[in-house]
Amino acid sequence: MNTFRYKGIDSKGRINAGRMDAVNVADLEMRLQKMDLDLVNCKDLGVTGLKASAGGVKRRDLITLCFHLEQTAKAGVPILESLADLRDSSDNPRLREVLSAMYEAIEGGQTLSQAMSTYPSVFSEVFTALVEAGEESGEIGTVFFELGENLKWQDEQAAMTKKLLMYPLFVGTVVTGVIFFLMIYLVPELLSFIRNMGQEIPVHTKVLIYVSNTFVHYWYLIIGIPTIFVVALSIGIKVSPRIHYQVDAFKLKIPLVGPILRKIMLARLAGFFAIMYASGITIVDCIKTGEKIVGNKAMEAAVHHVGVQIADGVTLSNSFESAKLFPPLVLRMIRVGESTGALEVALQNINYFYTRDVKESIERLQTMIEPGMTVILGSIIAWVMFSVLGPIYDLITKIKI
Repeated sequence: MNTFRYKGIDSKGRINAGRMDAVNVADLEMRLQKMDLDLVNCKDLGVTGLKASAGGVKRRDLITLCFHLEQTAKAGVPILESLADLRDSSDNPRLREVLSAMYEAIEGGQTLSQAMSTYPSVFSEVFTALVEAGEESGEIGTVFFELGENLKWQDEQAAMTKKLLMYPLFVGTVVTGVIFFLMIYLVPELLSFIRNMGQEIPVHTKVLIYVSNTFVHYWYLIIGIPTIFVVALSIGIKVSPRIHYQVDAFKLKIPLVGPILRKIMLARLAGFFAIMYASGITIVDCIKTGEKIVGNKAMEAAVHHVGVQIADGVTLSNSFESAKLFPPLVLRMIRVGESTGALEVALQNINYFYTRDVKESIERLQTMIEPGMTVILGSIIAWVMFSVLGPIYDLITKIKI
């Protein structure tokens, strides 16, 4: 199949543009007609693969898809009719293209999971594996319900992670901007007056003068060196697995932030593990998939170690314990789940506990950051004022009336 960039018009005269995979122009026109679109013009982009049509599908679109397929599966609606209804009602042109291609694939004899696996950038390996397990067990409606709930949870986790990282970054940027303004513009203006007084300058004022001169003459180095370091580190992460591992391991050791990131990853791992295990996927396959979803190379290596241990016959709890990255609470809950035969419940409890703990930890961290940044900024301003006003006050006290 080739990928075509097309422009079509619907029954209300509105123009729709996008990309779609088709064998030729006639096939493209037929596919667009099924989407109630008439082809206006198109351009053959060649064999660019399915990623071109798969992009642009957001998590919210997948949540809607899961809810729709769950409801129609419970109502006994055939999958082709369900996909056609969703395709025709979707406002996202990329999702409409993917659903249209899936419709054609299922009509050609593929299963739903096989059609989804063609678009790995839209449907993750975990998503496809769970749908396949639901097809085999006949509980496809339940699987889509669990997937929808998990996607909602991921949305909340993403929002909390962004909240954790963006707020300190924003406040830090503001503080840095204020410091540059003080040292480059305000302090030199004030210090020029102090130099002209002709009296001895105290040590803390000399330090302020030195710092201000450094900012004035070497501001490009102060900005450039950290920027170059960040860019070099980003490139190193992409080209060197060892650097990537070291950076991810360092993230988990950052005071205050590291433990929260670890909890987010553990909650994500436990949540997916519980869904996959409940769907009938083996523990070894759950662990293999878990390596890809934690989002951290150090944690990924620990999960891989767990998988190797389990494959060698070690119990799940002992395998997690030997990885030495998981806290006692996780180990204790897994051990209880193994002994009682309720591993799924234990994993759900881990997910619930850490999700709640992460939310509370982020709120606590934010309440600490705001006064902390205020104290830092206030201390810098107090130092500047003391260094500038101190010599002026000394001069005033020496004046004889």
